[in-house]
Amino acid sequence: MTNNKLNIAIIEDVEDIRENLREYLESKDDINSVLAASSMEEFFAKSSSENPPDIVLNDIGLPGMNGIEGIKMIRTLFPETDIIMLTVFSDGDKIFKSICAGATGYALKGTPMPDIYKAILEIKAGGSYMSPSIARKVMNHFMPERKFKTENLTPKEKQIIEALTEGLSYKLIADKLGMSMDTVRFHIKNIYRKLHVNSKAEVISKAYRGEI
Repeated sequence: MTNNKLNIAIIEDVEDIRENLREYLESKDDINSVLAASSMEEFFAKSSSENPPDIVLNDIGLPGMNGIEGIKMIRTLFPETDIIMLTVFSDGDKIFKSICAGATGYALKGTPMPDIYKAILEIKAGGSYMSPSIARKVMNHFMPERKFKTENLTPKEKQIIEALTEGLSYKLIADKLGMSMDTVRFHIKNIYRKLHVNSKAEVISKAYRGEI
């Protein structure tokens, strides 16, 4: 960082979004440089440990290495770098995975540029940032009182949930429990409905939090 000005990196494969954001941030007096890359691979090729980015604006749906996988590598190479996810994805699974991987902020594409700039300043000051709709989802995810009754789960469904927490694939679950893949999918569909979730990660998360 030069004269307390910020070095920013943008990893975004849509050229118009990437260039418009780069031009906007380069116009700010307290930003020293903006590295723009269309993929994780390009970002790592262009970046330097001698002059690391202070903040990375990071998409998820990228060609090659995706943004969530890239978070871990960024954190390894540049431990002091903060990462703001800037993406179209608003589902709980990707939000949860991004935060667990080390993202400091999460904003949706379409967020006004002044708000993105405000997020950069907030995070550099030691805070965090989430788009309001994202923050609500995160709060709902961790609210302890939001526990769903699970007494309607069948013994077979509980066995499948236990197998999911062990990291078994649908095929391995079918082999372990002596059932067909179609039967496993049928039970998992019922589990999703009963637990009010939409993904395997959400089921596992509830199991880890003791809600099942």
